[in-house]
Amino acid sequence: MATDSILRPGELKEILLKEIQAADLADIDVREVGTALEVKDGIARIYGLTSAMAGEMLEFTSSETGEKVTGQALNLEEDNIGAVIFGDYLVLREGDEVRRTGRVLEVPVGPALVGRVVDALGRPVDGLGPLQGAAPDGDQGNRLDDPDRPRPARADHRRPRHR
Repeated sequence: MATDSILRPGELKEILLKEIQAADLADIDVREVGTALEVKDGIARIYGLTSAMAGEMLEFTSSETGEKVTGQALNLEEDNIGAVIFGDYLVLREGDEVRRTGRVLEVPVGPALVGRVVDALGRPVDGLGPLQGAAPDGDQGNRLDDPDRPRPARADHRRPRHR
């Protein structure tokens, strides 16, 4: 049994146009998403990441398993990018989605890493659980530009050289 509220094509068009105009499509940046053209031997060729930086971390998403794999953009060419894959590249296929992260390669540092076995990205592989107290990129308040860090005593350079 049909209902009495049937939309005419003109009404449907108006509704769709209103929804499209209400959608904030200006915020979507397609330069942040690319497609894997080729994946083999831990190297990927990527199309579509026009604003990627050399050394930037990339996030690959496997279309089969949904697993996320980290990579690094190395070879920036005019129409594609070459990237090294840090992880199981065998789950990735041609056509998989690749996203920019906006960050350069970083690994955690600090006392929590002493005695631990980690992979190239600083993720623990020794089965002892997650790292506690390690910060990415050495951000432990012990940076060179930290005005509060202790400095070595300076030698007195005001002595005369000749007498």
